[in-house]
Amino acid sequence: MFGVYIHIPFCVKKCKYCDFNSFKMNLCDKKRYLDDLKKEIKMYSGECADRIVDTIFFGGGTPSILSCDEIESLMKCVKDSFNISDDTEITMECNPGTIDRKKLETIKRSGINRLSIGLQAVQNHHLSYIGRIHTYEEFEKNFKEARSVGFDNINIDLMFALPNQTEDDWKESLEKVVGLNPEHISAYSLIMEEGTELFDMYEREEFELMDEDRDIEMYEYTINYLKNNGYNQYEISNYSKEGKECRHNIIYWQCDNYLGLGAGAAGYLARDRYTNESNLNSYHKKIESGKKPIISVENLSDEEMMEEMVFMGLRMNSGINRIDFKNRFGVEFCDKYKKQVEDLAERGLLSVVEENIKLTQKGREISNSVFLEILS
Repeated sequence: MFGVYIHIPFCVKKCKYCDFNSFKMNLCDKKRYLDDLKKEIKMYSGECADRIVDTIFFGGGTPSILSCDEIESLMKCVKDSFNISDDTEITMECNPGTIDRKKLETIKRSGINRLSIGLQAVQNHHLSYIGRIHTYEEFEKNFKEARSVGFDNINIDLMFALPNQTEDDWKESLEKVVGLNPEHISAYSLIMEEGTELFDMYEREEFELMDEDRDIEMYEYTINYLKNNGYNQYEISNYSKEGKECRHNIIYWQCDNYLGLGAGAAGYLARDRYTNESNLNSYHKKIESGKKPIISVENLSDEEMMEEMVFMGLRMNSGINRIDFKNRFGVEFCDKYKKQVEDLAERGLLSVVEENIKLTQKGREISNSVFLEILS
């Protein structure tokens, strides 16, 4: 598969936990940035002429902060530049508080066929504490408007292990979201990132982190509750109804190729992993000079590509296909990592099922430790 990621770095305000490349919106910056972004898109049009684009993902930041005219203009540029089929999955991340019925109609009409709506929690005091700009009631109104204009593929983002969040709070979030019947749910445990406002609050001892045992208990509850309500876990933090898995994210987890477009975006073409300028002025200067705004390129060795496949492929419940691994690298996974596979399997953290190497549920609960152990 081949994907395109397009980064929109603007927000109404930055959430306290966010470490993505995003900025409070400035109208002049936004206009210049969109002009630059369209130029970058066109730079790749020729070299991607023989590729069918399977997925497109507008991430951020807050892509839904764009106006109706800006969304239509950007989508026209994308359609004019790439080979997009009727089956292409096209996702836009949306934040409640930046969309209404008119904008949702524009998003749908422009060709975007999947929404990913950031909710995080249903309790308004939690939303306020982590810096979200919306209430649960605004989210629910937006969700129902999205349904009414015809969106039949919607993801909802949720987050557990938030500061001062109880198990009952989390259960309520899951119950209310399942009651809305979305096609996909992403449920992540909070990760504290240095440089974020929330990390600084933690350093000032304004709250305590949830202990690991409670975190795992909430994770196990999530898996079981969602499974009992028709959502199958297909990746460590992602759950979907049958056939509604996020095809774009699967490209990442299967280490397939994708373009990364926009300030701070990363891409992966052939064996090259590249990163764009994250600073808006630096990004603009590169584009203005007629150059791709790439700041770094890493040509991956076979060993590095194998390591990436371990980190990414084992995130999926289906795991790593042994035949695919051997076709890519000319070596059997179980030969390459023989001792680690035997040891992890004996401890109930990894299983070998026919052609696939996969984490057990116990292994998924401590996945990062398992990944590091395989690569040690």
